[in-house]
Amino acid sequence: MMNTMTYKGYTARIEYDDSDRIFVGRLAGIRDIVGFHASTVDELQTAFRESVDDYVQACAKLGQTPQKPASGKLMLRVAPEIHSAALVAAQASGKSLNQWAANVLQIAAHA
Repeated sequence: MMNTMTYKGYTARIEYDDSDRIFVGRLAGIRDIVGFHASTVDELQTAFRESVDDYVQACAKLGQTPQKPASGKLMLRVAPEIHSAALVAAQASGKSLNQWAANVLQIAAHA
């Protein structure tokens, strides 16, 4: 089970560091490294929100656009037989391949 927090479209992966007895978080899905930590869940939530806000503000000061976890465009390479089976499944459900794949990915991501 992965522990995550979400704020303003950013998701952080949370782990527990037993040796230091703290929760450690890092923004997921972006190349920039944005991390935070705290001793309690409430403090962690606050530290996470502050880290996201600080990241966005720092980017603005530097004249850079903050990275976003995803653009909404996804390109996959799969075996031809998988592609064919997906096309058949999409057509059978009355959806475009894009609509069908988006639905399947959404279900899998929330499983």
